[in-house]
Amino acid sequence: MPPKRRGAPASSSAATPKRARPSKLAKENDITAEEENEIKEVFHLFSDKHEDFPAEKEGVIPREDVRKALVALGLSPSDSTELADILSALDPTLTGFVPYAPFVSVAAAKLHSRGDDALTAEVDDAYQLFTRGSDGPITLSHLRRIARELKEDSVDDGLLRDMVLEANGGAGLSAGVTLEQFHDVMSRAGVF
Repeated sequence: MPPKRRGAPASSSAATPKRARPSKLAKENDITAEEENEIKEVFHLFSDKHEDFPAEKEGVIPREDVRKALVALGLSPSDSTELADILSALDPTLTGFVPYAPFVSVAAAKLHSRGDDALTAEVDDAYQLFTRGSDGPITLSHLRRIARELKEDSVDDGLLRDMVLEANGGAGLSAGVTLEQFHDVMSRAGVF
């Protein structure tokens, strides 16, 4: 007789947060549930129920607020021509309003079109926040300063040392974390 299966301990389910499952719309647009939630939050800032669109449960946003919504998502149109193209795609019949699903499609397309250069620039900017613009590596003292600024007084030096050593592949505390190593850490962590 095979051994009985045991259920997972109660503490393990509390330790690992459940990941939101992507909706059908998110899957269609190849975005994560988190990305869709971010888009939905911004959409709701500008949306309203409209009598001409009773089937739109998320509401609609006025055509003139599309640019503001994209800017809020960090997906600003590059110029007025791109904005005009976006608006004609979102509101081809010139109703003056944009439903949720087409807005998600455009926002997802803009998310996918953000190039590697933009992501690299974001990582570089984050690195500069640690080093305060200096060319050298991120050091233990930089991490201590950041912890102080974030009022994380409970972070001990051992953890900060481990962070430096993990990021630089064990090259030592004096080596710090170079920009290239910082890029590697950020991509491994899925931050950028």
